[in-house]
Amino acid sequence: MKIVVGLGNPGREYAATRHNLGFMVADTLARRLGATPARSRFKAEIAEANHNSEKIVLVKPQTYMNLSGHAVREVVNWHKVPRANVLVVLDELDLPFGTIRLRAEGSAGGHNGLAHIIEQLGGKDIARLRIGIGRGQIAATAQVLSRFSSAEQAELPELISAAADCAMLWLDEGIVAAMNRCNRRVASDEPQGADRAAP
Repeated sequence: MKIVVGLGNPGREYAATRHNLGFMVADTLARRLGATPARSRFKAEIAEANHNSEKIVLVKPQTYMNLSGHAVREVVNWHKVPRANVLVVLDELDLPFGTIRLRAEGSAGGHNGLAHIIEQLGGKDIARLRIGIGRGQIAATAQVLSRFSSAEQAELPELISAAADCAMLWLDEGIVAAMNRCNRRVASDEPQGADRAAP
């Protein structure tokens, strides 16, 4: 079985903010996979699906972002799943809006939610799908909790769909194949070959 964790903050006031892109992708995956209705368990909203004869667990931690690891650890321990079978989907300040980067392991890169998951699971070998939100012209905390511009809103459905495509590739073909295909999605203003999300 595999676990996909979408990161965000609980509560209606955060629902449309940049920091909740992970939740948005998890919701899209739940629809694509025909997952069960989400239920509250392990400090998270959890939905389950069967895909290619494999159980998929979709997790949206309901603690605030910097405590996401508690829910993830409980789900992983309950199902006895190795870290290699966990994918974390999150927003990334240091990537331009619209850029997607998938990595098999590495540091948290300053993302508090991912940092707490690494701490709670005891290792950096956790796949992560970073979705660029851009650093903007304001403080980092304000940027991640801000809403998308009207221009970004127009592109958001395509970005969420592309990120969900990458998660599906990870489910179907594994991390190497998914990286080879997903990491070619480069924002038009990013130099070819650049990787701003490298650990």
